[in-house]
Amino acid sequence: MMCRNADQVDGGDDHPSGEDGADPAFSALLEDSAEDLYEHAPCGYLSTLMDGTIAKINTTLLGWLGFERAELVGRRRFSDLLTVGGRIYHETHLAPMLAMHGRVDGLALELRCTDGTRLPVLVTSVVKAGSDGTAQLIRTTIFDARERRAYEQELLRARRAADYERDRVQKLAATLQQTLLPPALPAVPGVEVAAYYHPASADEVGGDFYDLFPLAGGSWGFFLGDVSGKGAPAAAVTSLTRYTLRAAAVYDPDPLSVLGNLNTVLHQGHRGTGPRFCTVIYGALQPESCGAALTVAAGGHPPALLIRADGTVAAIDTPGGMLVGALADAVFTGAQVRLDPGDTLLLYTDGLTEARIHDRERFGEDRLREFLGTFGASTAPALIAAVTELLTGFGDGVDDDVALLALSIPCTPDR
Repeated sequence: MMCRNADQVDGGDDHPSGEDGADPAFSALLEDSAEDLYEHAPCGYLSTLMDGTIAKINTTLLGWLGFERAELVGRRRFSDLLTVGGRIYHETHLAPMLAMHGRVDGLALELRCTDGTRLPVLVTSVVKAGSDGTAQLIRTTIFDARERRAYEQELLRARRAADYERDRVQKLAATLQQTLLPPALPAVPGVEVAAYYHPASADEVGGDFYDLFPLAGGSWGFFLGDVSGKGAPAAAVTSLTRYTLRAAAVYDPDPLSVLGNLNTVLHQGHRGTGPRFCTVIYGALQPESCGAALTVAAGGHPPALLIRADGTVAAIDTPGGMLVGALADAVFTGAQVRLDPGDTLLLYTDGLTEARIHDRERFGEDRLREFLGTFGASTAPALIAAVTELLTGFGDGVDDDVALLALSIPCTPDR
């Protein structure tokens, strides 16, 4: 085994040391007097009588303020060094707290300097009592808070800039969102209609959409859907989808043909720009003397729900309907249904059934049907109001956009 040399054992001669092993120059630095430590500390020290008269102040604080010692000691009070607001705070808060608790910590105040500037400081004060327990002095430590104040102001400016930018983005998103939804639903003879849109985020344009519009022969077209994605790209697809559906319905109102035309436009128009598709239900409604006849077609969308006047809830089944725009030869399915007095048809996007409840458990289609089954004969506005209230109760559990569209036939006197 190799042994260490003498230099390694003794510590070597690289660092000359005194009798106690410390560097003599370093030892000299530690020989400051208590008075020097007080006078030139990196913070301000101040001692006042109980009435606030300054009894002692260190050189550091005098340098910050620009005063001579003789101008302050025995002649001025601590409150005289404060701004007007600081003096009010001193009288209403600082002095009472010292009287009650004997100590205050880290209060933010401003001191007035001789050149007229203000010095932001953090103040900690402690009451010193005599041997008989009587309060005699107030000892105060003052820290320069200029850098901290500058940092806080910079943070405040950054926050204001961020708030302004967020408000601008939200206003832009809200304005763009309004252009993607009808400002109001038209009045349909013999049919009550209502709709609601719930944006998941105020910062982004959602991809859910709906519309209701007149067609030839007294019939009406309606649709509701959900475009993939969020933000501006989704908004572009939503706009294209809405206007394509309207134009296709004028050309050929058959729901299957309308979805076929939309599929062609979406698939060809966005080829090479990433997947752009949507789920949608399109329907044609023909009001009659006592009800309405509907033909609907769906592409990859949750089925519309029919709430009969007797409270039964049934899904308008359109099995096998594919996503619109995903495939060139997509297949869609349709169904026919009749609305009688007291019946209501509800179309919705999956943000409703995928809302989280009970610690991230999804609301689901079964719960939605149970909820709708409690209404019986209802109206479209009443149903939309109830589902809207349901959504509000989910709070933060709604993490996707939700679009709702309802159509109902008013009850006749005998029903």
